[in-house]
Amino acid sequence: MRRGRLTFDVRDEGSGPAVLLLHGFPQDATSWRHVVPRLHAAGLRTLTMDQRGYSPGARPAPRGAYRLEFLVADVLAVLDAAGVDRAHVVGHDWGGAVAWVAGSRHPDRVASLTVVSTPHPAALTAALPRSDQALRSAYMAAFQLPGLPERVLRRRLERLLVSAGLPPEQARHYQVRMREPGAARGALNWYRGVPLSREGAGRVRVPTTYVWGEQDPYLGRRAAELTGDYVDAEYEFLPLPGGHWLPELSPDAVAGAVLRRVGVPA
Repeated sequence: MRRGRLTFDVRDEGSGPAVLLLHGFPQDATSWRHVVPRLHAAGLRTLTMDQRGYSPGARPAPRGAYRLEFLVADVLAVLDAAGVDRAHVVGHDWGGAVAWVAGSRHPDRVASLTVVSTPHPAALTAALPRSDQALRSAYMAAFQLPGLPERVLRRRLERLLVSAGLPPEQARHYQVRMREPGAARGALNWYRGVPLSREGAGRVRVPTTYVWGEQDPYLGRRAAELTGDYVDAEYEFLPLPGGHWLPELSPDAVAGAVLRRVGVPA
């Protein structure tokens, strides 16, 4: 699907109410491969996209091209191209950050949110001085360095992901993707574009489920527990045993959370 001069890889499957699934770092749309069949079995249409920096036809080089408002505009453009007025939005990791902004800024396009792992950005900020979240997020500062993080992703990502709990086959797939031209820089520019962003997440007024892994090494309990303070609508907080890679490692639980939020029997 095209947005201006960018072309996004999007898989549109099934029929029924539309669910848009947004992957995180350093993944791609295949992170949902075990979740999607469960949604189809319940009668839902799914749209899974490789986001900006991950789709080969949508890898602009400047970090300013990765401001949050541009990432959200990509989502709205995909919905427009698919003929979807309003979708149930599901996001993991950085896809969750995009989901929070889309849900708070564009409730006319978002029927509900199911956010996996990523707390509301304001909850994350509030947790920094009152927990170990600053230590958990320290790697983000390292990603601001020029050049070196790209080399690490291209050479050592598979080993790092396996040590973080991902199955070797999936870790190898992400490693191969990061060696494509411009892919490592595009993925890292999500972090580098944050200081330049002009639009963040506000209060959320659409029905929301937040799914969090109790052993997540990157996103701690304090931010998870504060997230509900920023949702002014029906809200479910669902802690799960497990770590950060819930779409790959806990697909039944993630799909179940989505189906309950959409209101479709599992």
